[in-house]
Amino acid sequence: MELLGRPAGFGLVMLAAIALEALWRLAIVRRGYDGLGAAASFGVAAGNLVAGALTAAVVGVVYAAAWRLAPVHWPVWNVWTWVAGFVAVEFAYYWQHRFSHTVRWLWATHAVHHSAEELTLPAAIRLGWTSLVSGAWVMFLPLILAGFDPLVVLALLAFNLHYQFFLHTEAVGGLGPLEWVLNTPRRHGVHHASNPSLLDRNFGGVLIVFDRLFGTLADRPEDEPLRYGLTHPVGSRNPIRIAFHEWGRLIGDLRRARSMREAFRAAFGRPA
Repeated sequence: MELLGRPAGFGLVMLAAIALEALWRLAIVRRGYDGLGAAASFGVAAGNLVAGALTAAVVGVVYAAAWRLAPVHWPVWNVWTWVAGFVAVEFAYYWQHRFSHTVRWLWATHAVHHSAEELTLPAAIRLGWTSLVSGAWVMFLPLILAGFDPLVVLALLAFNLHYQFFLHTEAVGGLGPLEWVLNTPRRHGVHHASNPSLLDRNFGGVLIVFDRLFGTLADRPEDEPLRYGLTHPVGSRNPIRIAFHEWGRLIGDLRRARSMREAFRAAFGRPA
């Protein structure tokens, strides 16, 4: 989901964290820093702000209509609504994220986020511009129809996404027992890896428990360095090319399709 804006205060925290991480990589561990890649991420993020405003306007209307249709309404000021909502949003996010990797129509938007070839904090804001078209937001509609106020769902989803910003770094190692329950930088690094043995793993948001339940959990290998980026690299730091790279590949496959069945598989099958 790329439709949620970030408060100005959190934006300052993000910028400070990005600067500290760059300093750590350059001056302390001397691992290098892809400054041009980071700049490209900021360019993609700027486009996402514009596209996200349109997405939020349309999705907000749909969610409000679904809320009116809900047969029951969970009370917003009840703490158990938020507890149940947190678990429900985590569950929906897990499947939305998993489908975004395994259904090519959704992947065409989500691939933008995975195009960064270095796992640093700016990669967290490299988000696609076409979430309204790809439709990942539909995965949260059942929660609203089940009676959760759209503001509860969106607030919990915002918390989920803000938490994940801090997962896009190699500056944090293993976190011991927390790795059993929470999504952590070490877990999320595996998710961003393009190593064949690690593709489509660790889809959780704040929690990692649904990966454990549904068999998608993977540990970071000790004897294999992680490679980041897409299996079909964009080969450009132009934000527009990054935003539409996978859509271009998808449309090309649709044009080459020799039947409706091939076209359907090209659009809604697993990404190549």
